[in-house]
Amino acid sequence: MFRRVVVLNGAAVWKSALIPTHWQDKTNMSRQLHARRLEKVEENVWLEFTKLAAEYKVVNLGQGFPDFSPPCFLLESLCNAIKGGPSMHQYTRAFGHPRLVKILAKFFGRILAREIDPMQEILVSVGAYGALFCAFQALVDEGDEVIIVEPFFDCYESMALMAGGKPVYVSLKPRKVTGPTLSSADWVLCPEELASKFNSRTKAIVINNPNNPLGKVFQREELQMIADLCIKHDVICFSDEVYEWLTYDGAKHIKTASLPGMWERTISVGSAGKSFSATGWKVGWAIGPGHLLKHLQNVHQNSLYHCPTLNQEAVAVAFERESELFGTDESYFKQLPTQLQVKRLKLAESLRSVGLQPFLPEGGYFMITDISSLKVDLNDPSSKNEPYDYRFVKWLIKEKRLGTIPVSAFYSHESRADFQNYIRFCFVKDDSTLKAAEDILRQWKDQK
Repeated sequence: MFRRVVVLNGAAVWKSALIPTHWQDKTNMSRQLHARRLEKVEENVWLEFTKLAAEYKVVNLGQGFPDFSPPCFLLESLCNAIKGGPSMHQYTRAFGHPRLVKILAKFFGRILAREIDPMQEILVSVGAYGALFCAFQALVDEGDEVIIVEPFFDCYESMALMAGGKPVYVSLKPRKVTGPTLSSADWVLCPEELASKFNSRTKAIVINNPNNPLGKVFQREELQMIADLCIKHDVICFSDEVYEWLTYDGAKHIKTASLPGMWERTISVGSAGKSFSATGWKVGWAIGPGHLLKHLQNVHQNSLYHCPTLNQEAVAVAFERESELFGTDESYFKQLPTQLQVKRLKLAESLRSVGLQPFLPEGGYFMITDISSLKVDLNDPSSKNEPYDYRFVKWLIKEKRLGTIPVSAFYSHESRADFQNYIRFCFVKDDSTLKAAEDILRQWKDQK
């Protein structure tokens, strides 16, 4: 049975429709209301652990954001934008504020040694998340296979599924090494295993360089191996490079799109939040050839449409500054990794002091450590079916008030059991936060 319903928008009647009467009774819904493509998309791991961290008021080395202020020049550029007249408070160009896309084209054109069309080959979106979402929705079709290098940031899997794609996983694995220092460079891909994942159904491969959570910076030979397979099988590469300026101990970040034959098939994703220590600004971008970017722009204009003009203007001014200072000691992109190097070594020393052996990251925000040597009573009935690192992190939050993240959350269900003995720490924190974490670890050591 149907009932005619008139729908009002303000005072204007804009549509009337026949609505099945059983839809009107929420207790009697027979139709499936959610999209089936969401059935395999799990709840985001950050929701649970962010809630726990807030509930127990922890020293938070779990979430990947700085708890110190962005650089003064960035804040000044935002203040100037606020006072910059009416246009700064209205819509700007949907695919990216003109001033921002022009400086991004100039800046990254120099790095890639090519001329980039700011209007056709760049999309500015709501953070790297927005850029990645547009890439998956625009370029992955129903049934397409998407190779994901794990450990991976969890949205890759979810976005592939939401686009109707099939995630296919290949793992970086730690090789056996001897010596006092373990490094993220010790995690490598097996060439034969990687090659076996490519076939006629493969549409894209997703890599994160530097990697979250490992901090691995892919060497040129590793990137060339991936590039050769992409070219051979006509596959697109989504290269998530949000930590590209954060490399340590001489590690060098190489943009995938700079390799021969890869510009035509690579979507390079970047982040102002990670570049300028302002993650809450949510300004990110995708750079790539026009024949691919036009599809991302189409998705963007019909979903997110636009990101805040003020933020884009301020980021544009900051990039103009970096363009002038690039390679000098005054460049923030050079100063930041120098500052973080000290924090990185401080955290590694704290972890070693309690008998842990961390993998020293070559890049990024994070450091992982093996916890299998720690003997902790984790007999919590409510979490007995969860991976060991999930249970350990919950224990650490509740008993020691220290927030971290389980590394198995960055793996597929098929691989999770093999990587449940690691946890991730964020070292991009104020010195007082790192000192508080160190005190917790030392007290724990003294109690053992």
